Amino acid sequence: MQVTSKWIDGMCFVGTTENGHSVVMEGAAAEGQAKRGPSPMEMLLLGVAGCSSIDVVMIAEKQRQKVVDCQATVTAKRADDAPRVFTEIHIHFKVIGHNLTESAIERAVQMSAEKYCSASIMLGKAAKITHSFETVEVE
Repeated sequence: MQVTSKWIDGMCFVGTTENGHSVVMEGAAAEGQAKRGPSPMEMLLLGVAGCSSIDVVMIAEKQRQKVVDCQATVTAKRADDAPRVFTEIHIHFKVIGHNLTESAIERAVQMSAEKYCSASIMLGKAAKITHSFETVEVE
């Protein structure tokens, strides 16, 4: 796996994956200008949200759960001094579907947290990571 980061101006960079997918990242926008993309630290949290959500949906579907949507909200606290690493991360899943079984979704979240989500498990070496979930029934 390889990515590149190219400086645009100010604190703005474009990151590109080896498959050609690009994302704009910006540490801080210049005064009077709108920020053009997430910060690199926000990108880390987006990665955790995406990685763990993929796991939860895949595991739930293997348990024959009828998932129609999965939303992950990630909140984090950072150290006050440099390096401003994450110290606490909480991932809350809102799993939406038909006839969902709470125990199946709980198991999917647990398996992602303990075994499958590389991003979460890696960041868990530096920060305390907690998880919660809710299920929502749709007609």
